[in-house]
Amino acid sequence: MSTASSKRMRYVFPVFTLLSLLAAGCTTRMTDFTIISTKNIELSRGAEFVRSPDRIEGIDRKHIIIFIPTGIPNAKEATDQAIESTPGCVALLDGVLEQEWFYFPYVYGYSLYRIKGTPLIDPKLVRK
Repeated sequence: MSTASSKRMRYVFPVFTLLSLLAAGCTTRMTDFTIISTKNIELSRGAEFVRSPDRIEGIDRKHIIIFIPTGIPNAKEATDQAIESTPGCVALLDGVLEQEWFYFPYVYGYSLYRIKGTPLIDPKLVRK
């Protein structure tokens, strides 16, 4: 190996290591749930509700530009988005709530809540 190549490699590793340490991110499982809803549910009609075979997801993401956040993510907003994505859905069953963030200092980052679950559908609310 040439001397110039050796000197270049000596600088590449520390720079790569520093950049790797600066770009940080993490996903945390906040909680598991049996049933969750942000809507009013008429529980007296619970026997009529239908469990969907699919799983859905809702995300509330806020960006960080340079070092200025565009807002604070909210788990309720993520839950609302998931419930409203399926016609007639009134709640989510057997799901998980996660928090995730990523930040590359002074460039870009984001923070979000992600909720995943199985829709519980009220057939009377499904538009025909």
